[in-house]
Amino acid sequence: MSKLKVIVASDSVGETGELVAKACLSQFNIDESGEVLIRYPYIETEEHVDDVVDLAKSKNAIVVFTIITPDLRKYIQKELKSEEIPSVDIMGPLMNVLEGKTEEQPYYEPGRVHKLDEDYFKKIEAIEFAVKYDDGKDAGGLDKADIVLIGVSRTSKTPLSQFLALKKYKVMNVPLVPEVVPPKELFGVDPKKCVGLKINPQTLNKIRKERLTQLGLKDTASYANDKRIQEELDYFNKIISKIGCPVIDVSEMAIEETANEIMKYVDGRIDVKG
Repeated sequence: MSKLKVIVASDSVGETGELVAKACLSQFNIDESGEVLIRYPYIETEEHVDDVVDLAKSKNAIVVFTIITPDLRKYIQKELKSEEIPSVDIMGPLMNVLEGKTEEQPYYEPGRVHKLDEDYFKKIEAIEFAVKYDDGKDAGGLDKADIVLIGVSRTSKTPLSQFLALKKYKVMNVPLVPEVVPPKELFGVDPKKCVGLKINPQTLNKIRKERLTQLGLKDTASYANDKRIQEELDYFNKIISKIGCPVIDVSEMAIEETANEIMKYVDGRIDVKG
């Protein structure tokens, strides 16, 4: 059974190098008594590289490194070669091939993969938030939301919430129905993160009739009645006036267009007129 020491050196946390090293070590009958893998993360200077080289010499170790910064990568390659220390550059060769094929300049930012992971988890969190707080199910989401969408039924609140969640915004939507009093917390929320979704009666009537047909119901139901629709829209105007938030007319807008206007507004890039 062989004894071995492997140093994983990185200008980030070193997880990539450690995973590769572990995968390779698993293919051998290695004596794992004592420390086989030694991780040396956050290498930022030539002095740090010198420490890795000295450690490798004292431990008679192999060095596996994932150094993104070009100058540091060249320096560690030179020092390891000079000291005849066995080593593997995990990322350098592939980076060179990718750069040649794409003709793009790399970012050369250590730890960038973890930023991408962070973005992914933020997106998942936002999607879960949108599902949990869909249709005003829990007023507790109002304080936590980045965006609060307010509108009558069939103004695309739910698909907008999901679309914006993919952009990593936590969105809660609140349906307005004359017979149901909105949660009192709605009137205490910062109006700058609230957006009212208005729609003209004719468009809403058409959308609701199509929805009733899809459900196998008669399109003469009160849900698509002109008088009922106007009642709901009047109630919408009353609530929005009380909240004091901006309004976007979604009558002729696609989901993507509406979402873009909302993002511009909440990011402070435009003023939305009611």
